Amino acid sequence: MHAFGEGDHVMLGGVRVPHERGVVAHSDGDVALHALCDAILGALALGDIGVHFPPTDERWRGADSLELLRQCIVLAGGHGWRLGNADVTVICERPKVGPHAPLMRERIAAACGVAADAVSVKATTSEKLGFTGRGEGIAAQAAVLMVKA
Repeated sequence: MHAFGEGDHVMLGGVRVPHERGVVAHSDGDVALHALCDAILGALALGDIGVHFPPTDERWRGADSLELLRQCIVLAGGHGWRLGNADVTVICERPKVGPHAPLMRERIAAACGVAADAVSVKATTSEKLGFTGRGEGIAAQAAVLMVKA
C-alpha cells in the first residue's frame, strides 16, 4: 500500500494511469507490482520486497517496478521455480483500473515470461471504508501459483 501524494498519475501493473495524485514511495510506487513481487517471494520463502529492494538503498530510488518484478522472476528461476499464473487485485476508490487492466496484464505477463491469459488484474473498492475508502491511498493484493521449472 502507498499513501497518495503529489503527482498526476499512479503506476499500476506497469502502466501509467492518469490520476489527480501520485503516491509517496521510494520506487515508482506501483502497488500492483509490489504485491506481485511479495507474492512470488513469499511463495518461495525468500522474504519480501523490502529484503531484496530495501528503501534504504539508493539504487532503488524511483525504480521501475517492472524491473523489480523481472528480478523476482530471475530469482525464482534460480531456485528452480517459474510463475504458473498470477492474480492481482488493486484496492482503491479511484483511479478506475478496469480500462487499464488489459495493458497491465500484457506488461505483467511479458515481465514474467508467461502468456497474458495466465495473469489476472482486477480492482475493488473498500466501500468508502478505511484509508483507501477515504481516498488517502491505494493498496493491492496478489496470489501466485509457482511451479517447478
